Amino acid sequence: MAISIDSEILESACKDIIETILFALPDSMKGTVYRIGSPPASVVRRVTSGVINEDRSGISWGLPEASDYNPPGKPWLSYRDEPGRPLEAMAWCVEKQRSWTAGDPQSDMRSVRLQVEGRESDFHHMEPVLIRKKDLYGKETPDIEYPKNFYNEPIWQNSPYVVVAVIKIHFKPYTITMAGPQTKVIKKLSRALGTELLSYQLKQESMEAMERLSCDRLASCNILADALRNAVAKTGLVFSLIKLELGFLRGQWEQAILKGTGKEDMRSEAINTLNEVLMQMEEDADKREKLISMHNRLLEISLPAEKGEQWVDRHILKGWDEVLSRHAEDLHSREKVLEGVERLKQSLRAGADPATIAAYNDIPDQLKMQWVELITRQSDSLDMDLLDRFIEVLGDRNLALPCQLKAQKSLKHLKALAESMCQLENNTNTVLREVLNGNGKGAVSSPP
Repeated sequence: MAISIDSEILESACKDIIETILFALPDSMKGTVYRIGSPPASVVRRVTSGVINEDRSGISWGLPEASDYNPPGKPWLSYRDEPGRPLEAMAWCVEKQRSWTAGDPQSDMRSVRLQVEGRESDFHHMEPVLIRKKDLYGKETPDIEYPKNFYNEPIWQNSPYVVVAVIKIHFKPYTITMAGPQTKVIKKLSRALGTELLSYQLKQESMEAMERLSCDRLASCNILADALRNAVAKTGLVFSLIKLELGFLRGQWEQAILKGTGKEDMRSEAINTLNEVLMQMEEDADKREKLISMHNRLLEISLPAEKGEQWVDRHILKGWDEVLSRHAEDLHSREKVLEGVERLKQSLRAGADPATIAAYNDIPDQLKMQWVELITRQSDSLDMDLLDRFIEVLGDRNLALPCQLKAQKSLKHLKALAESMCQLENNTNTVLREVLNGNGKGAVSSPP
């Protein structure tokens, strides 16, 4: 079993996610979503492709290129890794359930276009869309015949996920790097697409049950409620992308003001200390890897000082409390851990330290005051006025952050998307309220 939903709904969901990515990432040029069919055949079929125009005001849709992945698609046996066959990034994404980035196609071992067709360089990132087996199949996973690799070994058998789709985004030359900020955005959106496809799957099954009960009014309300839920989910997704962009800017700012202060490596040093202490303890491997993952996560995100300390208490200190409770006699390790955690918190406060900020003279004082007030602010809701202030300040080249103009463009696109999602949510609320309050009788007026 794989995702089984109406083809028009599937294409609409894929277009939405491509549109969001292309407008959010200024260096992106084209996006494609491929559907992965039921195992073991696991046929890959291109659903739709979108190309953004030069002024980034619109997107052209369709399947213009001749490709093995155009309908009816390409089965697993034809694209998996085999001796003597050019390696395909698609095979990697499907079998390994991991992304593939072609930041330099000339040295890309899985660039089929270069190996076989002799075509121009293809800078792209491919991200598998994963869904948990238990979410797709329920508590008891059925007996599934998984695809097999060339060595007759079943793939996915020991993974909690199945691959239901693959997103491919093309970029301008040399603007995409492995594990760069663009890949993190695409990975987050791939999860959103997986959730949306699963939602449509569950909705379709629910609709079939309601049809058997002939409950037309309930079915209408469910459709409206589902539309509202999707609007709310996308609004939350855009907010998450905005927070990701602001976190990236906060990280750049901290690197700038901490350079040469002796504090620039404080966070990584504290994390290395905690990891070393943990590796010297006799602990369950899974628990150890989980805690190390939490440590290393702080190298990937940048939070305001207060939120960062709360995150450390909730995810790291709590995990260490459990470990240290099993090693109560090891007082030396306890002392090193507490020192490491405190140093970690100090590193989170370093970027907001008044003395450090005052000593940074690379930008005018008035601009510095404006920027510090913005970048250190903690916001738990979507604030359009705050976004406008960020966009305005990022337009000042005196700020001198490496990627500030790209960030400014991204925030402009994300703000426009957020406003559209909020309007959609309000309109859907209006329609739903009229249907429910009117008991389904009479005509439903159009939302304003």
